[in-house]
Amino acid sequence: MAVLMILFLLASPLAADEGMWTLDNMPMKQLQEKYGFEPTPAWLEHIRLASVRVGDGGSGSFVSPNGLVLTNHHVALGQLQKVSTPQKNYVNDGFYAATAAEELPCPDLELNVLISMANVTARVMAAVKPGMAANKALEARKAAIAAIERQSLKKTGLRSDVVKLYNGGEYWLYRYKKYTDVKLVFAPEQQAAFYGGDPDNFTFPRHDLDMALFRAYEKGKPAVVSHYLKWSA
Repeated sequence: MAVLMILFLLASPLAADEGMWTLDNMPMKQLQEKYGFEPTPAWLEHIRLASVRVGDGGSGSFVSPNGLVLTNHHVALGQLQKVSTPQKNYVNDGFYAATAAEELPCPDLELNVLISMANVTARVMAAVKPGMAANKALEARKAAIAAIERQSLKKTGLRSDVVKLYNGGEYWLYRYKKYTDVKLVFAPEQQAAFYGGDPDNFTFPRHDLDMALFRAYEKGKPAVVSHYLKWSA
């Protein structure tokens, strides 16, 4: 699970020991000096493509070649509430699908995988003309960003988000593969999964079952993925 520290993916940078890092600017020297490990480009690509942004807010990772996604229970909590009924309280009692047929659809849940990144700073900045008032400059940047996202979506069919980094020092276009057919596979009862909020969120080891499993589907079948994180016994 240590590899989950690389779930910086997704439009926001990740906290590291020495600061905040993005996929295009990994602190290779620091990682080598402190941990004796220098990620290769192939390793970084594997982690990026195995990582998932959960639309409800949070991250996860593929953990099987057939679309199984591991995330936190508190990330899945909203979906557990939505699929619960007066007769079945999946928040309190948990849920387990023994077969694929028992998996519960989550109609409004979207999972994203970061496919590519491109620095579009020059294109965004070019929209601002010398002497332009601050409010007009903001409008010009927003218009440029919207145009970049629109053109990228039309060209690639991928979800396209321009993200602002370094307080506007750089703008990057992130393209994501979307999974909109997602089902709940497993979640423990809340009392087993409950954790202590932010102080505990970044504390390891800790003694709670703060996890849940979803499955991504494509064309009615479990998604076939070549990049996933394997269990290490």
